[in-house]
Amino acid sequence: MKNKTSLSALLAVLFGFFVMGFCDVVGIATTYVKQAFDLSETFAGFIPSMVFFWFLLLSVPTAILMNKIGRKNTVLVSMIITIIGMMLPFITYNLTSCMLAFAFLGIGNTILQVSLNPLLTNVVKGDALTSSLTGGQVIKAVSSFCGPFIAAFALNTLGDWMYLFPIFAGITLISTLWLIFSHVEEEPQEKASSMGATFGLLKDKTILLLFLGIIFVVGTDVGMNTLSPKLLIERCGLPHDVAGYGSSVYFALRTIGALLGAVVLAKYSAMKYFRINIIVSIAAIISLFFIQGEMPIYIIVGLIGFTISSIFPIIYSMALQSRPDKANEISGLMITGVFGGAVAPPLMGYATDLVGSQNGSVFVILICILYLTYCSFGVKVKK
Repeated sequence: MKNKTSLSALLAVLFGFFVMGFCDVVGIATTYVKQAFDLSETFAGFIPSMVFFWFLLLSVPTAILMNKIGRKNTVLVSMIITIIGMMLPFITYNLTSCMLAFAFLGIGNTILQVSLNPLLTNVVKGDALTSSLTGGQVIKAVSSFCGPFIAAFALNTLGDWMYLFPIFAGITLISTLWLIFSHVEEEPQEKASSMGATFGLLKDKTILLLFLGIIFVVGTDVGMNTLSPKLLIERCGLPHDVAGYGSSVYFALRTIGALLGAVVLAKYSAMKYFRINIIVSIAAIISLFFIQGEMPIYIIVGLIGFTISSIFPIIYSMALQSRPDKANEISGLMITGVFGGAVAPPLMGYATDLVGSQNGSVFVILICILYLTYCSFGVKVKK
């Protein structure tokens, strides 16, 4: 009976990663909102910020909240916030309700990403943690991949893309109820942390290096999603709708890479896997400075997506294992680094304007990859 309960708890927690993937729907949703309300490109550009901004603002406070109410309860709070946000545009559909929905989605997703990963450590122990975290990222990636298809289903079958929101609300409700009725043993927290104590962990060189690693890997991830179609437009003359397949190729290979990583990391050294992938990434990103042609760009973009796919969970698990006594605080710090996804694209835009081509963006991503290379060789893992 105990094993069944443990399996039920594991599946309930892993299903939460599917809800975590909902934040990536902001990409396709931005297009629909821009068209529906005739927004300018500048204003539409702020829609993703409504999601990513909260990672900077709320990650550490969420870690502190976890110490007070527990990891499972914090996850449940995030899901309730997500359900409320997803119902707003369905109740009243206007620009304000849509922007509020994205804000609630970002708030809920921030809280979920901070609390769900530590909760997984309560149902998975030892060497299986890195593999399980990677498996969670696979589920998140599948959710992200399904988002545009769910939006298309809502538009073509239900008559309006906004039905995407109640569909997401329903899935989140299922996840909430499943977790409520699953028993998860949590270690008691000795005392609640403060903001100062949490950020004080950055004095630990290992934690600091890994925190910066999260910033750079998320910056690389979001940057590549942004860069892929632009390269195809600039170098191959493809129209915007066709060039969008560059992002699809990147995302598909990232999903495959995460799935393979979950298997490999269950048996082999995470650090060696990290180093092999990042070295291949360096060669791939350098080649982007020179390659021409649609198919070569697809191949290199896909290769980068594949090699980057497992780095986030590797870095995250390394941070948790370096200070297991501070898992909640570490989670808050690491998820704060997701804000790197809001920093890289503006820097890429500036660099592109500076040099007059997308090679400026490639250079920014190369800087991110080089730091990750340093991180893979410079971090000393505590056994």
